[in-house]
Amino acid sequence: MKERQISFYSEGLKLDGTIYLPDDYQPGEKRPAIIPNSGYQGFNEFYPRLFARNLTEAGYVCLGFDYRGFAQSEGQQGRVILDEQVQDIKNAITFLQLQEEVDPDNISLIGWGMGASNVVRVAASDDRVKAVAALNGFFNGERWLKSIHSYVEWVEIKKMIEEDRSLRVTTGSSKYEDPFIHYPLDPATNDYVQKELAPLSPFGKLTQLQFTESIIELNADKVAKDIKCPLFVAHGKDNLLHPLDESLHFYDAAAEPKKLYIIDGKHNDFMYHEHPVFQDLITQLNTFFGACHSPNLVEV
Repeated sequence: MKERQISFYSEGLKLDGTIYLPDDYQPGEKRPAIIPNSGYQGFNEFYPRLFARNLTEAGYVCLGFDYRGFAQSEGQQGRVILDEQVQDIKNAITFLQLQEEVDPDNISLIGWGMGASNVVRVAASDDRVKAVAALNGFFNGERWLKSIHSYVEWVEIKKMIEEDRSLRVTTGSSKYEDPFIHYPLDPATNDYVQKELAPLSPFGKLTQLQFTESIIELNADKVAKDIKCPLFVAHGKDNLLHPLDESLHFYDAAAEPKKLYIIDGKHNDFMYHEHPVFQDLITQLNTFFGACHSPNLVEV
């Protein structure tokens, strides 16, 4: 896989990223492209790069980037607003369309974890998306938060949000808290995070409480029927961070053409290049995207 460091602007903020090219890419070719997008607290050097490593082998150009406020991208650190990440993805599509290696009419999206709701909302409102894959996501924020918290915890969450809304109005700033205060990791996910992600410097920064309000306002189910391009939904059968029902609800609400794939794993216990469950997922993704747009070369 060849790599080229790039940057582009999203609403005036300079975002950092990488163009990933197949090893056999030749100047003058225009290839189909895929943008793999991170989930919560994710960044380009991890899952986008992992997906790109495998997708470039199938002939695709990939773009991985860091959302505003993450890693080396500009923006307020700790500010995580889902609508703003959706805008970042739309601007990434525009940037990718301008690249000489890319067929501008053949750009697809992958969203991992929290990024799954981001990409399906982009696909529902942007007809430039050729196909979209939503992996291990949640799609109705209030429903998801209620499913992983007790009623007493939910009442406390709403109280904290109301207090933070007042704080923002009177001081102009949201309160910073531990990034997982309302996004508790299940034991298996936490083990993976502590081993693979926590040692990396961009991970685990304090996050504004406005993020929780952003989650509660999320309802991708409402726009599922507006997705006109092919949709691929995959979810770990034993995922305790984002319950399987989240993807099943969203899939049922979506229109055809669509495909559901149940991953034989949890949330990210299989997210290693050599892991057979991850390679099975890659095979499914290659089949799905291959049917949507062939990675054959387009000469110019």
